[in-house]
Amino acid sequence: MLSRTADHLFWMARYVERAENTARMLDVNVTTSLLPISGEASERGWRAMLGISELEPSFDARHAALTGRDVIDFMVRDPDNRSSIYCCLQAARENARAVRGALTTEAWETHNDTWLQLQQHLKGQLLERDPHEFFEWVKFRSHLSRGVTIGTMLRDEALCFIRLGTFLERADNTARILDVKFHGVAPTNGARRAVRETTEEPYLDFYYWAAVLRSVSAFEIYRKVYRDVVTPARVAELLVLRGDLPRSMLASITEVCTNLEQVRNQQSDETLRRAGLLCAELQYGRIDDILDTGLHVFLTSFLLRVNDLGRRISQDFLVP
Repeated sequence: MLSRTADHLFWMARYVERAENTARMLDVNVTTSLLPISGEASERGWRAMLGISELEPSFDARHAALTGRDVIDFMVRDPDNRSSIYCCLQAARENARAVRGALTTEAWETHNDTWLQLQQHLKGQLLERDPHEFFEWVKFRSHLSRGVTIGTMLRDEALCFIRLGTFLERADNTARILDVKFHGVAPTNGARRAVRETTEEPYLDFYYWAAVLRSVSAFEIYRKVYRDVVTPARVAELLVLRGDLPRSMLASITEVCTNLEQVRNQQSDETLRRAGLLCAELQYGRIDDILDTGLHVFLTSFLLRVNDLGRRISQDFLVP
């Protein structure tokens, strides 16, 4: 396969997944902003989301003050924010168009229709009327894209690069969704205490973590696995170390390793080794050890290693 074709397929999948995960992060913040918390705490939540997405400087350059409405507008429809849902779905569509011949008709039409529907929804002010419904639509279109791709495409290198982009982006974004809660919290010896005391009112933790679980479609799974009250430590364990949760960090990195193995070449051995090492650390890790180190510290390190994998994949397979 040509490097340019692989590059378009890889980034097409990453942009679709990024749009979905941006919708998931925003949905968590919209839900928690409805809780009885102070204005200062609400602002910290929005700023933490911008910070962990590395978009805080760009937002501050455009807005004199921070409000939830402005953050949502910036993250959804701003054409100058390359990580906005608008730009991600536009980029996914353009990458799909560039490799139209490598996709099935159904896969291409799904991407094209998503882009057309997005413009209709934004013009029709669905976001302003019902943010939750809009975010659910973004997630549904992402699910539809993956389902059509898996259900219609040949199991060849093209599909491997699509899956590689999907799961690398998912690993990154699951870590970011979890880290929004801990962004800006300095690591301390009392890391476990920090996990328990992350809100002004302890009873609000249940509602926040329930929202996080629902944002990654894991609330029912949490109940099935733990059959107990929702606690931050168990939520962290589920999203980080449970290989049977589709959106967990372990499940995502496992898929990255599987697809890297399918497309390996003479110069990708080091990339595959690093991916395998990260997968093994997650597979045999323990949540108690992670909490003792500090969850925010662990997630920051994980994000750096995922970014390193992305750079190496670009060097080994894609257009420089």
